[in-house]
Amino acid sequence: MLIVQSSPGDGIRGDNQLDGTTPLPQLLLLMAPRTMTRTATAARPPRPPAPARPGAEHTAKPAVLLTVYSSESGRTYQLHELIGKGGFGEVYLATSNRRDGLPAQICVKITDRLAPWLRESYFAELLGREPRALRVLDRFVIADGARTRYCLAMEYAMHGDLGAWLARKGPQPERLVRREIAGILAVLDALHRGQALHRDLTPFNVFVCEHEQLKLGDFGIATHQLTRRGVTADAFNVLNAPTEIAWGKVRRWQQRDDIYQVGLIAVMLLRGDIASPIRSRDVRRLPCSDHLKEVIHRCLGVRGRRYEAAGELMTALQHARTAPQFGRVQSLKGKRLSFTGFLSHPRSEAIAAARRAGAIVQTKPGRATDVLVRGRPNPLQIAGAGGGTKLIEIGRLAAKGHPVTVIGDRQFWRLVRRRRQAG
Repeated sequence: MLIVQSSPGDGIRGDNQLDGTTPLPQLLLLMAPRTMTRTATAARPPRPPAPARPGAEHTAKPAVLLTVYSSESGRTYQLHELIGKGGFGEVYLATSNRRDGLPAQICVKITDRLAPWLRESYFAELLGREPRALRVLDRFVIADGARTRYCLAMEYAMHGDLGAWLARKGPQPERLVRREIAGILAVLDALHRGQALHRDLTPFNVFVCEHEQLKLGDFGIATHQLTRRGVTADAFNVLNAPTEIAWGKVRRWQQRDDIYQVGLIAVMLLRGDIASPIRSRDVRRLPCSDHLKEVIHRCLGVRGRRYEAAGELMTALQHARTAPQFGRVQSLKGKRLSFTGFLSHPRSEAIAAARRAGAIVQTKPGRATDVLVRGRPNPLQIAGAGGGTKLIEIGRLAAKGHPVTVIGDRQFWRLVRRRRQAG
């Protein structure tokens, strides 16, 4: 696993506006080896031996079959082929001398680094009952000359990682995206409920297993948090980290930052592409329903407004937000008010009229907002006619116990005229 180390520090809150900013060139160079070498679970059977040439019986060298022995389980693993190598170590396609419930083919991951091995072993044990977590079947240590090496026998993802699979399969339908994201979220929810963070939810750590089912793996930088403030953002994949963390504006990784990465995975599945950046204006062009666009936009949007944990995102995927109903107010005096949509008069006139009526005009709704004036909807909003950012925000505020009254354009002008006549 290739990670970027940043200097530790306390959290500084900030916003991410989905600006699609290109990471620093030197960080792109750091990531290049990973994208070229990460084929740890590519679906390749062991290569058959090449046919012997006539007369070569006495000159060909015998093939050497490497083996490693697990003192933990007593199994001997035969390493058939190196299928991945990089900062995370080496991964071999392997078989065991004893089946005893193991699949016919497995992967053996070997590394010199103790800390990631300990983390992966621990979280594999913690998530052992989660069907969408990549299974670790054995863990053991070997001596390789003067070196101590740390090994994991793992489930073999026959279709490779998500990036390799999408390169072959292309864009995926919304039904599949919803199903597979829900599966990944089940694992992430188990982590979040246990006050843990994954921190590396990238297409290289989501694997495509039997029946083309996505599973979450590689917990080498996962960690527990002592408080909901998160942990120091000192290890992350810069290409898949929220912009505010990648650029050092925020120095605390929280559960909502795992959620950001889930949103990116959903976009990659819909597009069939793991390389293209996603910007706020691109969300409305995704090939999916307005409901899913709204969910993705909130995952990737302003940091303080993202889903706070996997459980909240799971609920949002299952239940579409109820469209706000129009209410009534008796007066605008002293009300904090915001506008959305196309009004029957220019916005500048509406703002001036609201102020004359004694209202306090806000550019966007927040916790202190009392009224949202909704004009004719704009079909080019993030999630269609009913999914503008302001409507999404008042839905979020209502779920948090801060209801906002929505009134129409006609009622607004009636209230303004009533105030003028009374004055």
